[in-house]
Amino acid sequence: AGPTATGSNSFDAGEGVQAFIAEAVFTFIFVLVVLGATDSRKGAGNFAGLAIGLTLVLIHIVCIPITGTSVNPARSIGPALFDGGVALKQLWLFIVAPFVGSALSAGAWKLLSCDEKKAA
Repeated sequence: AGPTATGSNSFDAGEGVQAFIAEAVFTFIFVLVVLGATDSRKGAGNFAGLAIGLTLVLIHIVCIPITGTSVNPARSIGPALFDGGVALKQLWLFIVAPFVGSALSAGAWKLLSCDEKKAA
């Protein structure tokens, strides 16, 4: 599977669970890095963009063979609408999995932030 000429995402038949887990986990990691890097208390300061960008590069290196890497529903919708077919049928995964990953990441960040606030 992987990306097409228009950039739409897809996964091979029978690999839906693997694709869902990959998109959710890598979105979780990406959102957690963004939240940590931009934290006003202990963030990366002027290097936040570098931390975020390098994380996104690493996520793409690992995840491109699995799904073509989305970690962003907005990035998946346009190409899927343009390509149609399989990309459109599989679009739900590239919307739902990143939302699941980001919600879990926000919850984890809230737990981590609460512990730091109590310790301070």
